[in-house]
Amino acid sequence: MKIKNYFLFFVLLLIFTGCSKDNVNDPAVIDKSANLKALGFSANELVSDEKFTSLKIEVVYVTGFQPTQTTLDNLKTFLENRTYKPDGISITTRAVASSNKAPFNITEIAQIEADERTAYNAGDEIAVFIYFADGSNENDTDTKTVLGTSFRNTSMVIYGKTVQFIANHSNNLERSTVESTVLNHEFGHLFGLVNMGTLMQTNHEDGESNGHCNVTGCLMSASFQFGGSMMNVIESNTIPVLDPLCIADIQANGGR
Repeated sequence: MKIKNYFLFFVLLLIFTGCSKDNVNDPAVIDKSANLKALGFSANELVSDEKFTSLKIEVVYVTGFQPTQTTLDNLKTFLENRTYKPDGISITTRAVASSNKAPFNITEIAQIEADERTAYNAGDEIAVFIYFADGSNENDTDTKTVLGTSFRNTSMVIYGKTVQFIANHSNNLERSTVESTVLNHEFGHLFGLVNMGTLMQTNHEDGESNGHCNVTGCLMSASFQFGGSMMNVIESNTIPVLDPLCIADIQANGGR
């Protein structure tokens, strides 16, 4: 009887082990590794159609900090003008509860992404995660506030509370203009600008602010990442654009 029981246990163990291996290789398990690379790593993949022919953007926002529809439309137009994605660019939005962790450090933002992100690269589609936070950056000061941060190759955070504060306390800036400026600026970093994964065709990196452009008024100027300076630079409520040097860098890396 003991021999039979041991034999039965051994058979069940083999079955259980086999099932465990199948689960590890289950195609339904999402491979997140391609979206956990360093900033600028996927610059070519984002702007060209060599590997990915479509782009999916997952916008997750805390209730009360949803980007305006104008902001989303502006973002799509910006991306269509600078990337090759023949199968299209899609944007989805979803509300989530507050993490109650504000003001944020980037480690906390990365954890929120791990908890909330659902869109990852799949087939010929590359995915980007954007989080509109209900708070500010923990390093903000009375004279310098961070509006957004690109912190991985396909990840960024927009500090929604700070963005709304800037818009509400400006006489000439609409909220969609501030949101669009910050989003486009942070996408520029995902595109590898400036000298952050996309090679410069001409040296135009700001010597006092790495990753930014030294051309006055360019979208990739450091002025458009920080709140106070943005209000002083944007004119006529107009969203800044990339200067020819930044565009040349993107085009050399496979973009428009």
